[in-house]
Amino acid sequence: MTIFRTLLATSALAASAGAVWAEGHGCGIESGRINILANDFPALRAVVDRAETCATGGVEFSSNLTTEHKDIQVAALSANPAEYTAAIVANASILPLMNEGLIRPLDDLVAEHGQNLSPTQLITINGQVMAVAFMANAQHLFVREDILAEAGIEIPTTYEQVIEAAAAIEEAGIMDDPFAMNTAVGWNLAEEFVNMYLGLGGEFFEPGTANVAINNETGIQALEMLSQVNAYADPDFLTFDSNATGALWESGELALAVMWGSRGSTILDDEGSTEEVTSNTRLVAAPTVGGGDRPASTLWWDGFTISANISDEDAEATFIALVNGIDPALMEDHNDKAVWLIEGYQPGPAAEGVATTAQMGTAPYPMLPYMGLLHTALGNELAEFMQGTESAEQALADVEAAYTTTAREQGYIQ
Repeated sequence: MTIFRTLLATSALAASAGAVWAEGHGCGIESGRINILANDFPALRAVVDRAETCATGGVEFSSNLTTEHKDIQVAALSANPAEYTAAIVANASILPLMNEGLIRPLDDLVAEHGQNLSPTQLITINGQVMAVAFMANAQHLFVREDILAEAGIEIPTTYEQVIEAAAAIEEAGIMDDPFAMNTAVGWNLAEEFVNMYLGLGGEFFEPGTANVAINNETGIQALEMLSQVNAYADPDFLTFDSNATGALWESGELALAVMWGSRGSTILDDEGSTEEVTSNTRLVAAPTVGGGDRPASTLWWDGFTISANISDEDAEATFIALVNGIDPALMEDHNDKAVWLIEGYQPGPAAEGVATTAQMGTAPYPMLPYMGLLHTALGNELAEFMQGTESAEQALADVEAAYTTTAREQGYIQ
């Protein structure tokens, strides 16, 4: 399997994707149905809005941008015809669609309509182009420099230092519950374990197999660190998703948070917050952990896929519209909404955290066909440990049992 390994580890983060676009290109779509499923944050809204400008004449256009996209994508694309003609996905969310054969190879469409795409944007799996990437992402640390200065502490670079900083802020009476991360039970909590486990140098599976291997000292250490750092979060931390942590930050209730880089532009803009918060917010690299030198995070790409269960006409119309959606002209008004893999992108303060996290050698999220099963098991089984009602060893044993049952059912383990 060839995956997009150079996406965040090269100068693509700090410059452009290297595409060369012809002047005056247009959509040229006369008919077809376009319906896009995507996550909901400003960068994706900008892409979808630009794609919608292709909806002229006989073109039917609709979209659904929702934070629940991962939960509905498989069922929605399984219909025939599929409810959506495209799904905007990332490293992990493409895997269930691939496993079920719900997205189509894009090689023919790229050859006919994608001449101006950079080769580094093409997500090639098993020799076929299955997605077109247009932005990079990672979770990293957001800090309030004024709060840290008031507590007399430097910007943390390790999770151990994050704990020390949060403790100092609380002890000084500056702020209660100064830390947050996306630990909502389910996908988010699982992702935080994945980040921490990789930062500790862990391997999820026995080499060359789908046999899970997380119930070990590294897994225990990852869970213990998650518990220790969230001791400085609000007691409702198991409900926190990106919208919750972002709102807490903008309201001035946090001094330290691990959030997605794609939220950076919203955090730094002048809407929904105050000058005191925005002017003192700094986006820095994800912390390391346990004495390691690799950030406890994962590198991600976001890109679009085209549904398998739709007509060729609808597939072509959707592909053309989305290529238009990531035209370099997007940078004129939306440069700071993401770390774009689009020509003309100029990195700004909102990109600093993702860029530095990538430059430190952060691992990409594993694109293995059975990784999604493990992610689901982690999300379902770790809450009791985080609530203090189960040991780390038992929680990890529960994860391994749940994963193994599902992996065996799906033929990954004999």
